[in-house]
Formats: sequence, structure tokens, C-alpha cells
Amino acid sequence: MLVRNITTMSGFLLTGFSDNRELQILHALLFLVTYLLGAAGNFIIITITTLDPQLQAPMYYFLKHLSLLDLSSLSVTVPQSIDNSLEGSGYISYTQCMLQVFFFTAFAWGEMAILTVMSYDRYVAICLPLHYEVIMSPRKCRLAVSVVWLSSSIPGPLYIATVFSIRFCRAKIIHQFFCDVPQLLKLSCSNDYLIVIGLSGFLSAMAFSCFIGIVLSYVHIFSTVFRMPSGEGRSKVFSTCLPHLLVVSLFLSTGSCAYLNPTSDSPTALDFLLSIFYTVLSPTLNPVIYSLRNETIKSGVKKLLLSIKFTG
Repeated sequence: MLVRNITTMSGFLLTGFSDNRELQILHALLFLVTYLLGAAGNFIIITITTLDPQLQAPMYYFLKHLSLLDLSSLSVTVPQSIDNSLEGSGYISYTQCMLQVFFFTAFAWGEMAILTVMSYDRYVAICLPLHYEVIMSPRKCRLAVSVVWLSSSIPGPLYIATVFSIRFCRAKIIHQFFCDVPQLLKLSCSNDYLIVIGLSGFLSAMAFSCFIGIVLSYVHIFSTVFRMPSGEGRSKVFSTCLPHLLVVSLFLSTGSCAYLNPTSDSPTALDFLLSIFYTVLSPTLNPVIYSLRNETIKSGVKKLLLSIKFTG
């Protein structure tokens, strides 16, 4: 009945992962645990990079803003999906859907921008160490972060303006657990969606330019690292660069595969898995990835946990 009536309703139906009630409850529990872990991990990174004097270098300043973006991105899609699974209804209002599109695209672009800035920071630190303090001065770091947040405010309004112009005349069923732009385009019955495709193409070109910047940074970084005579020096560089490279690879590979893959009326398990990777797992795993080989962050986390223990 809900599927039949959805065409006359103002909102959309998110199909999620399953119609089975037990699987819906399992999905809600898994997403809840993942969300709590991701929120805790990113909140810890934000806290220690704000309070710990040893974590005031530009690299950690940028990491704090990456965690802010990750925490925000998680909060856009996951709580709504948990609520839908617990209620057993995938209904989402038109306003809620547009807000998801607005904030998700904004935070996704912000993450792409901050990852680009972080790769440039690593390039300057390793390839131009004598000029590092001048190039990455506190004022310039604040300026770079301001540009990241200002640029992240552009895609959201543009997508909202263009998606508002689309006429939805098919059954408003979205085969995803959140309002995904490619799925919304599939519901259009006219050429209105071409405007959104043009916008997506422009933003994709901008994202590709950021990707090229990241690749060039790491080409120079690795060429410098392999010329280092000291094995200890190479190990120290890898401990700061490899986590960032892994985060970039995870975010870009899963996001690109999900968006380049044609939308389908019967999405496969792989389609849902890819969407989970770039919307849920990537922002959840980022704090873990950055902490694994970074002794300074590990030390900051231990000090924070010990202070909480003694305070309690």
C-alpha cells in the first residue's frame, strides 16, 4: 500500500537493505554501534587536537577539521536510517530529503577539499622542510581551512536549487538508505535532470583536479622519501603519510565506484556495500587509521583517557 501511495505523497520511500523485520532491527543495531564508534573516535580526535599542546602542528589542525567533517557527515545519514529501520518505514519527507542532499554534498566536498590541503601540507613538510614554517604559518593554515568550509557551502545550495526544479512523476522510491542524488535523478520524467547532471559534471571536474593535486603531491613525496639515506627518516615519513593516503584512497575509490556505477531498480549487495563504505565506514575508520601508526596521537588519546579516569 505504501509503495502504491508513494506517488501521491510529498515525500520519498527509502527501500533500505531489507523488508525483513529481523534484518531491519539488525541493520539498526549495526548502524547504531558504528555511529557511536565513529562519533566517539572523531570526537576524541577533535578534543585532543584542541587541548594537547603536542598536537598543535598544522597537520593536526587539519586533522581536527577532517574529523569535524566526518562527524557531521555521519550525522546526516546514519541517524535517519536507524530511525527508519526501527520504525519499519522507509518514508522520508521532501524537506528531510532535500536537507540530506544539502548537507551530505556539502560535507563530502569539504572532505575532498581538506584532504587536498592535507596532502599539500605533507608535501611542504617533506619536500620543502626549510620553508615549512613560512608556507604553513598559522595565518595561512586558518585561511586554508576557511576556504575549505566556504567551498563546502557551495555544492549544497546548487544541488538544492537544481533538484527543486526536477519534476518527479515516477513512483518516488529510492533504492538506498539515504537520499542519494543519482537515485533522485532516476525519478525524473523529463529533461529537467540534465541541469543536475551538468552541475555534477562540474563538481566532478573540480574533485578530479583535487585528486590530481593529491597525486602530484605524493609523487614528489615518495620521490623525496626514497632518496633519504636514513631508514628511520623514511619510517617517520611513512607513519604520517600512509594513513592520509589510505584515507584518500578509501574515500575516493568507494565514492567514485558508487557514483560511476549506473543506478538500477534492483541494486545489488555490492551497490549497498559501496554506499556504506563512503558514507559510513570511511568517516568511522578515519580516526582509527590516523591513530594506528602515529605515536603522538596515541599518546594524546592515552592522556585524555587517563585524565577522564582520574577525574571520574
